[in-house]
Amino acid sequence: MVMKAIAQTKSSAYTIAAGEFKAKCLRLMDEAVLSQESFTITKRGKIIGDFVPVREERPFRSVVGRSPGVKVLGDIISPLPQEWTLPEWAWDKPKKSNKKVKKK
Repeated sequence: MVMKAIAQTKSSAYTIAAGEFKAKCLRLMDEAVLSQESFTITKRGKIIGDFVPVREERPFRSVVGRSPGVKVLGDIISPLPQEWTLPEWAWDKPKKSNKKVKKK
């Protein structure tokens, strides 16, 4: 079972007692998912949980091929020309200084 913590910015659409939720849970969950509304479950007047339906994530769609008017001009696979690459001195990581900072 995977549980995700979700920050809820608006209050629940309605509140339901735990006993009633137990008797009607499948129908309540189906209705909440269809309407994309959350509800709060209480036990003896105390909140014990919130049901928040998960939004369906859209599948990833690449930008390539989505724009019919875009045309690729030239070679996009070969390495970049020398003038577009970093010089060799920029490849090295910056050196750490050995100086210690005194705290007051």
